[in-house]
Formats: sequence, structure tokens, C-alpha cells
Amino acid sequence: MGQLTTTLSIVRDAAAGLLRWRTTSGASLGVGVRVPKALLVPIRGLRPRHRAAVLAHLLELSPADRYMRFGYAAQDPQIERYVQSLDFDRDQVYGIFNRRLRLIAVAHLAYSQDPQADRCAEFGVSVLPACRGKGLGAQMFARAQLHAQNDRIALLFIHALSENSAMLNIARKAGATVERCGSESDAYLQLPRPTLHSQWSEAVDTQIADTDYRLKVQAHHFWGLLAGIQHMRQGLRPGAEKPTL
Repeated sequence: MGQLTTTLSIVRDAAAGLLRWRTTSGASLGVGVRVPKALLVPIRGLRPRHRAAVLAHLLELSPADRYMRFGYAAQDPQIERYVQSLDFDRDQVYGIFNRRLRLIAVAHLAYSQDPQADRCAEFGVSVLPACRGKGLGAQMFARAQLHAQNDRIALLFIHALSENSAMLNIARKAGATVERCGSESDAYLQLPRPTLHSQWSEAVDTQIADTDYRLKVQAHHFWGLLAGIQHMRQGLRPGAEKPTL
């Protein structure tokens, strides 16, 4: 128990130190997006092992939210096929985990598969209702924008319903050109070439997110262990009902 507590404390202090460094050294996460320092949160790149968590996140969305995210009233089977088709090696999928390791926000940076548009990528994001209004969508966009710049993507593209004002406002604030065509709108953002600063910023963001995730995993296991010990102690109390054979 003492060793586990010590390990948890070390990871916590390391994450806190990284976060203090990151927020005091500048809050610009992308090319044109600046996020208030107090709102910075670790955004982690997801891998195939997180596929089930991504599916659980998207299935939590209401019919209206699914309509906004996908542009149509996506049903469960359609969302399942979408998640199953995610290519974590070609594209970039990002997530924000809460303390219970639940994905509260997921973003997909999808690279173009057209050889004539191989330097283009499309961005999409979803945030759970209880976590909206905190700038998470803008931070996810800035994180994807930074990676796209470093990966030499020239044009970042957003296709959204015209009524999706939240997504279009994020694009406008980043400097994107928004073109409306009836019920749908397209936003285009030209990205500069990567710089030493942009590459360093992404490396630091990745380290912070990985440390934060390890901290949350440690804490999750720690509290699970404590709950198990408490349950065992309750079973050993005088008068406690003994298990039957």
C-alpha cells in the first residue's frame, strides 16, 4: 500500500509540474487558436485499444448530437461501423479522459485518401453535454491543427451543418474561411509549414497527455484497490454475515 501511494504521488507531482510549465510558457496550441491558460487540458492520442471507449462515447450522444456530429441521424449500427473503420495508423484520433477514464471528448483528424489531395485533412469532434461550454472543442481543434501542421498538411477542412454554430465558430476563430451552401457549410484553413516551435509544442503536449493518462490509470487502480480492501474489512467485522459454502 505504501509503495502504491508513493508511486501515485510521484506520477501526480510529475504531471503537475509539466502542466505548470506548459500553461505558463504560452497558451497557443495551434497556428491561429489561442486558448485561455486556465482551460488547458491534456489531450491524448488514441490507439486501437481505445476503440471500445470511442464507441461508448459516441453511443452516449443524443439523436440531436449525432445529427450535428455526423450530418445525419446516425443509428447505433452506423456508429459501430464508423468506429470499426477508424484507421489509427493513417489518421489521428484524440480524446480527453476524465478521472474515471471515461472519454468526455473525441476528435478525428481524417487524412484525405485522394492522391490529388494528399495534403488535406478533415476534422470532426464531439463533446458530452455535461462537459460543454468549457472550450474543449476549441482545444481539440487546436491540438489537431498543430499535428496537421507538423505533418505537413496544407489544408485543414471542416464540413458541418450550417446550424452547427459551435463548430463553425471554432473554425472562424482559427482563421478559417467558411462557405455556406444551404443547410451545410465548409470551412477551410490553410496551414503553414512546421517550425521548431510547433514541433516542440506538440512533443510537450504529447508528454503531458501521456503523463496525465498514466496518472489517471494509477489513481483508478489505487481507488479500486482501496474499495476491495474496504469490502474485505467489512466482511471481517464482528457480526458480519459469513459466506456459505
